[in-house]
Amino acid sequence: MNIILASASPRRKELLSTLVDKFSVQVSQADEHVSPQLSPTAAVVEIARRKGQAVFSQGHERDLVISADTIVVVNDKILGKPADTDDGARMLRLLSGRQHQVYTAVWVFTPQGEEHFLSGTTVEFLPMTEEEIQWYLSTGEPMDKAGAYGIQGLGSRFIREIQGDYFGVMGLPVSPLWQILKKYL
Repeated sequence: MNIILASASPRRKELLSTLVDKFSVQVSQADEHVSPQLSPTAAVVEIARRKGQAVFSQGHERDLVISADTIVVVNDKILGKPADTDDGARMLRLLSGRQHQVYTAVWVFTPQGEEHFLSGTTVEFLPMTEEEIQWYLSTGEPMDKAGAYGIQGLGSRFIREIQGDYFGVMGLPVSPLWQILKKYL
């Protein structure tokens, strides 16, 4: 059985390589728009399901397909990837000096069926000055990340504390995924 990661994320690829030696990547073309009526956790679970289902149903029904989606939530509002630097600055100001939640949903599709889980982590940011916000944006790191920061990179200097799964914040909770994968390997 082949293992396929249905994600373009280099972070997910790096984390999956800690669990399995051989896998391929196939980026899902699934529709990621969901009803605004869905709660943030229901939305992230649905998007992750769609990504995996789209790849699994494209001739990979005999393979193991892993998909994931990660969102950052402040005051029940989802912060996606910033549209531009102004949007990134808005997000970083919103996160500065406060707690927020990061949810990652993971689906595993196999010939025997499918399993999924949701990881939730609370992240607390240190207060950021306007100069720090502008510097961080100038690095480019925030621009392709939900919530406009990467916990594993330069953004780590602004994190006061996390409660939950560090790897979930990075985009792929390693330990709970391993509990599923070891049943099939």
